[in-house]
Amino acid sequence: MFSTLGEERQKLAGWVYVFDGSGYQDPTPGAIAYYYSPDRKGVHPADHLANFSGVTHADGYGGYKKLYGNQIVEAACMAHSRRKFHDVIKLKPSPIADEALSRIGALYDIEDRIRGMPADERRKLRQQHAKPILGELKVWIEATLSTLPQKQKLAEAMRYALSRWAALSVYIDDGRVEIDNNIAERAMRPLGIGRKNWLFAGSDKGGERIANILTIIETAKLHGHNPEIYLKDVLTRIQDHPKDRLQELLPWLWTPAKDRCEAA
Repeated sequence: MFSTLGEERQKLAGWVYVFDGSGYQDPTPGAIAYYYSPDRKGVHPADHLANFSGVTHADGYGGYKKLYGNQIVEAACMAHSRRKFHDVIKLKPSPIADEALSRIGALYDIEDRIRGMPADERRKLRQQHAKPILGELKVWIEATLSTLPQKQKLAEAMRYALSRWAALSVYIDDGRVEIDNNIAERAMRPLGIGRKNWLFAGSDKGGERIANILTIIETAKLHGHNPEIYLKDVLTRIQDHPKDRLQELLPWLWTPAKDRCEAA
């Protein structure tokens, strides 16, 4: 799963790739990886994912289009579709937009109930409960759209959802896929906060270093560690740690000092 955030004024971009299977009992360690690039061209994620095959969960950024094909399946983000209907309501009351949000909300209610179940069980329950709701939502959008002035933001929101429908439906058939890519969106927040503090990366090398540091910090946090304690311990130990056991210092295998003392 991944998402992007570009800083247009500085012509820079930050990319984040997230794997977290805790929502469906996958024992594979979760990780967050950040990459820096001097622009937002789609060639960068294409390069990052050159050897990847599977499902990617992303927003609708046009630079991703060339990724999808034989090796990579696109899963679209329901939260982005929901947000477009919410934006309509922020401008003025809209019973139709309210109806769309209510229907989408029913899909999220199902996700709340199945979170943490094994992937096969999630798929089974989505097929049973979410698939009919999603199908009815599409029929309702298509029927309602034909009655609306096509230049309205509400019509734009509906056309956006329909244009992404195949990708929005991927999660129904795969219990490993979430309904949205909010986990990646959340992983982008440190970049937004950081820009206010860093102001500028200084150079391309500086941007790459920031990405590497964030990869370590955010992956440590994903595994419940205090990143300051984790980094202090690892940097203290790493010089004398056996080279053939360096994997023990990875965030998902690392043991805090107090726990090592108790074990000894």
